[in-house]
Amino acid sequence: MTDDKEIKGHETHRARVVDQVHRKSNRHKRARNDSRHGMYFGLGMFGMVGWSVAVPTILGLILGIWIDRTWPGQASWTLMGLLGGIILGCYNAWYWVKKESSQDVNQPPEEENHNEPW
Repeated sequence: MTDDKEIKGHETHRARVVDQVHRKSNRHKRARNDSRHGMYFGLGMFGMVGWSVAVPTILGLILGIWIDRTWPGQASWTLMGLLGGIILGCYNAWYWVKKESSQDVNQPPEEENHNEPW
């Protein structure tokens, strides 16, 4: 009797795994066929993320140097501007990557709410 339950459990698990593999395979095929996600798209995204971090960092650094030269004091505004620029730049990059990934390959409605542990 326990062997029957165990066999059904293994079959259920196997069917679930096969279903997940099938869905992921279909998702990969759709992504490969999507011309929007080519090599140039990846390079563009890489450049956009780089610039979205670099520009606020440099602006924060320039602002900090200007404040240190205009109003000298004990605190280093240059370091604070650099740190603030890095934090703002990382947030900016995170925002753009998240926005772009939300516009990912259109998935059929049956795949939208699956929680896959792997």
